Amino acid sequence: MNQVRVRFAPSPTGYLHIGGLRTALFNWLFARHERGVFVLRIEDTDRERSTPEAIQAILGGMKWVGLDWDEGPIYQTDRLTLYKEHAERLLAAGKAYLCYCTEEELEVRRKEALARKELPKYDGRCRRRSGPAPRGISPVTRFVTPQAGHTIVHDLIKGDVSFDNTQLDDLIIVRSNGMPTYNFGAVVDDAQMKITHVIRGDDHLNNTPRQILLYQALGYEPPRFGHLSMILGMDKVKLSKRHGATSVLEYQEEGYLPEALVNYLVRLGWSHGDQEVFSLQEMIEKFSLENITKSPAAFDPDKLLWLNGHYLRHADVKRVAELLIPFLRMRGLLDVEAQPDRAWIERLVLAFRERSQTLVEMADKAAPFFQELVTMDQEAATKYLVAAVRPALIKLITALEGMSTFEHDAIEQEFKSVLAETSLSMSKLAQPVRVALTGGTVSPGIFDVMVLLGRDRTIARLKKAIDLIR
Repeated sequence: MNQVRVRFAPSPTGYLHIGGLRTALFNWLFARHERGVFVLRIEDTDRERSTPEAIQAILGGMKWVGLDWDEGPIYQTDRLTLYKEHAERLLAAGKAYLCYCTEEELEVRRKEALARKELPKYDGRCRRRSGPAPRGISPVTRFVTPQAGHTIVHDLIKGDVSFDNTQLDDLIIVRSNGMPTYNFGAVVDDAQMKITHVIRGDDHLNNTPRQILLYQALGYEPPRFGHLSMILGMDKVKLSKRHGATSVLEYQEEGYLPEALVNYLVRLGWSHGDQEVFSLQEMIEKFSLENITKSPAAFDPDKLLWLNGHYLRHADVKRVAELLIPFLRMRGLLDVEAQPDRAWIERLVLAFRERSQTLVEMADKAAPFFQELVTMDQEAATKYLVAAVRPALIKLITALEGMSTFEHDAIEQEFKSVLAETSLSMSKLAQPVRVALTGGTVSPGIFDVMVLLGRDRTIARLKKAIDLIR
C-alpha cells in the first residue's frame, strides 16, 4: 500500500470552527497513526470572501491545538496555471465545453423546470451550441457529466452510497473569471498531491460522485473517501453560533486548554471502548476509521467544561501559571509591564485549580488576592461579621502579629490556639475570617488564603472587618 497522504483544506472565508477543527484532527490522527503525511491546503480561490485575517485565524487555531502539518500551507491561488491546464485538457478531449448562458437565462429556466416539477438542473444546451461565440459574454467551462448509469461512493464510514447520474448536471469547473470551482480545484489538487484518503464532513457527500467522475475523466485514480457525520447542538440542530463559542480561538480566549478541546473533539464521533480521557499519544495509537460512528455527534458544552477542569487540575503548575498571567493582566490585576512573581502565581494556581474549570474562572476567583482592599458581599458580612466573633478576631490578629514565620502549618497552629481560648468551633471562626479576607463565603482553605495574602494584607483585612463590626 502507498504511504497514506491526507489533507485538510479549509476555505479562508471565515474563522476555523469546531466542525473544521474536528475534520483536521481526524485527518491528522489518521496520518500520524499510519505514519503518513498531513497536508494543509488553503482553498482561497473565492477572492471576494477570502481574507488574510481568516487565513491567520485558521493557522493560529491549528497551531494553538498542536496540529502540525507536514506539507504546506499550499495556496490554491498559487496554482491557477495548473487548473487552467487541466481544464484545457478536458476541453480538448470533448469532456468539457464553454457555456455562454447568462445568469438571468439560467434563473428563468430554473423556475420553468420547477413549475414543471422537474429537477432544476442545467439543461446542457451549450453542449450542442455551434457557430460563433456570443459577444460580450465571458463563458464558464462546464464538465460533460455522464447522463446514464450510477456512480458508487465506497465510503469508508457510511458504506456504499449510490448516485443516479441522471440527477447530476454539467457542473461548472471554471468560472467566467478564470477561477476553478471547489469541485474542480479539489480534484486537481488531490490528484497532484497524491492524496490517498479524503476525510471530510458529510455535507460534502453530494460532491463526491461529481468528483469521482472528474477524476475518471482526467485519468486519475480517485482517493478513498470517508464522510464524517455532522456535529449537532444538544437540541439536535446543526451546530451554530447560538450554541456558544464556535471559533476555535474563542475557546482560547475563554480560558480553555488546547488539550482539553482536542480530547473533547476526538470523542465527537469516535470512540475507543468507554475511555473518555486520552493523551495525544493514546489518540494516535488507538485512532482508526473503523471506530468512527455513522450517527451525528452532539456537542455538549458542559462536558467540555468538565474535561477542561480535569486537564486544569492535572496540568503542569508552571505552565498553568504562565497561561494565567495574560488573563490576570486583562483584568488589570497585574501590571502589563512588570514581571510578576511567578512562584507566588504558582501557589495561586495550586490553591484555585481544584475549584476552577477555566483560566477565566481562575482569574476571576483570584481577584481578591491582587487588591489592597476587598469588596465585601454585604449579605455575607451581615451574617458572619457579628459582635460575638469580634474578640476572637482581635486575638487572631495578635497571634498573627507575633509569628516568626508566616507559613501554613504555623498559621494553623495559632488559629487552633485562638479556637481553644475562645471555645469556638472551626467553622464559627473560619467563615468570618474567610469573609474578612476574600469578601465572600467560598475560597480555598483558609490557611492557604492567609499565606497567599501575606501577613500584612491578612492583618489589614481583619482589622477592616473589626471596624465593620463596630
